[in-house]
Amino acid sequence: PIPLRDRLLTSAVLAVPVLLLSMIPALQFRDWQWLALVLAAPVVVWGGLPFHRAAWVNLRHGAATMDTLISLGTIAAFGWSLYALFFGGAGEPGMRMNFSLTASGGADTIYLEVASAVTVFILLGRYLEARAKRSSGAALRALLELGAKEATRRRPDGTEERIAIEELAVGDLFIVRPGEKIATDGVVLEGVSAVDTSMLTGESVPAEVGPGAEVSGGTVNSGGVLVVRATGVGGDTKLAQIAELVVRAQTGKAAVQRLADRVAAIFVPVVIALALATLAAWLLAGADVARAFTAAVAVLIIACPCALGLATPTALLVGTGRGAQLGLLIKGPQVLESTRRVDTIVLDKTGTVTTGRMTLLA
Repeated sequence: PIPLRDRLLTSAVLAVPVLLLSMIPALQFRDWQWLALVLAAPVVVWGGLPFHRAAWVNLRHGAATMDTLISLGTIAAFGWSLYALFFGGAGEPGMRMNFSLTASGGADTIYLEVASAVTVFILLGRYLEARAKRSSGAALRALLELGAKEATRRRPDGTEERIAIEELAVGDLFIVRPGEKIATDGVVLEGVSAVDTSMLTGESVPAEVGPGAEVSGGTVNSGGVLVVRATGVGGDTKLAQIAELVVRAQTGKAAVQRLADRVAAIFVPVVIALALATLAAWLLAGADVARAFTAAVAVLIIACPCALGLATPTALLVGTGRGAQLGLLIKGPQVLESTRRVDTIVLDKTGTVTTGRMTLLA
């Protein structure tokens, strides 16, 4: 598939001249509208292909989404422009477009700049959302990188072997030497040491552990040699559960986003119905077909939801991803959204907001 970035850049390069030609009368040379058509066609058809494809798939399943409205609006604007160019007066040499508010029949009006601009704007929003996802994914990968890659397993006969972390099983005994990361969650059987748990708890002072103490994978053994029995491996470790928490927070939906989805399910059919009602009303009022169709197309175009489906998920992705980078684990989008009501933060112990490093002031 074509990368979204390439689709966006190509569409933007083609759409900018269309916008300039359509909005600045001084640039409108003889037969400029045909050049605008040549430039706008690939933007609407090829650039907007992801929206058209999604709208078609949803239509086959009897569903209407924001992609449906985007596809309908851009196709209607482009389709009307084709009609105006080939069958109306818009294709005449020397045709000019200005932005006067006087009534017109509409047959000499084209909407190529609208179809192009809406397509590019939506592509830009999707690209920014995809970038936010990649950034959040990098934060998640960095979180998972905190875990150990290898472990020293002790065989029943007392000998040792170096294995990949994936080979550890519950009940295995493994040895953790000073400076090594603890391979997985477990219980200390032998040895006494201090374990740096800052990556989980934020505490800058290592915690003392001995026989019977529970330790977590990814924490660092700062003191003596430990023999640990594995109690949780793979997805059952605390580190894996934290990563899963971040994933759920990024893929979940906040209350405002769920509300937007419910509104969209009603909004799209209502807009289509309003466009048809507008067409019928103008025809019943005695207007010609061109003017009535222009009004109906305008309803579809102004209803294109450029921001409704993009702002909230992008904010959630960036917020949870940046939080993970800073060591703030957000349980879900509802939690992130509810922070607007927070007026007091209570910290239960020292070490939570301190670094544990001395600084020379004077």
